[in-house]
Amino acid sequence: MHSQQVLPSVVDHGPAGAADELSVGARRFGFASAVGFVALSVAYAVPLTIGLVTLPSPDVPIPDPWFSMMEGLICLSAPFMVAVMVAVHAWAPAARKAFSLLALVFMAMAAAVTCGVHLTIMVISHQHEIANLPWTSSLLTFQWPSVPYALDILAWDFFFPISVLLAAAAFGGTRLTNSIRVLLLVSGVLSFVGLLGPAVGNMNIRSIGIVGYAAVFPIAVVLLARLFRTGAATSADL
Repeated sequence: MHSQQVLPSVVDHGPAGAADELSVGARRFGFASAVGFVALSVAYAVPLTIGLVTLPSPDVPIPDPWFSMMEGLICLSAPFMVAVMVAVHAWAPAARKAFSLLALVFMAMAAAVTCGVHLTIMVISHQHEIANLPWTSSLLTFQWPSVPYALDILAWDFFFPISVLLAAAAFGGTRLTNSIRVLLLVSGVLSFVGLLGPAVGNMNIRSIGIVGYAAVFPIAVVLLARLFRTGAATSADL
């Protein structure tokens, strides 16, 4: 009687096996990144709410320490946004990786610009020898018109919506991924509408854009966290 050789259950270490392993790793990385971003978004709402409630007048900017806390949380959340897009790109099917790669590039641009702006405001504007200089209001405040405000518009109403609209192209085919796609599309369109504020001279219109990136996008990231955690759909399913 010849003994039967038992083969290992997994022997394929070629490209297909590597792709499956990458998909699992990308989902784990994406889940951690998405959870981190959502947690920071929730944390951001705390000083924002307290700052708005305690304002003596709607025309007065949110004071410290709430404003500085908000600035710091924005800087912390920006790398997580980029990390989420890294996971989306790793997870995306080969036919759609051009879109997800470009989405990652534009999200990195948005994160770099907004981190530079908010870190500058948080650190330099509080220096007493600079705060009283005549050019401070145009270079170190978020009062329109000012350079930081214009750069923030560039980051959140231009780079960001381009990123999420491109990322939306990586999703579809299942109920969950279709929901992610729709939310990303809505987030991008609303964020683009914020550009109308400076264009028509009515900065209240920017509130529409804020809804896009501060409200709709975090909901999309919650669904991304679910997708990466459960593996409800993989790139092969799209």
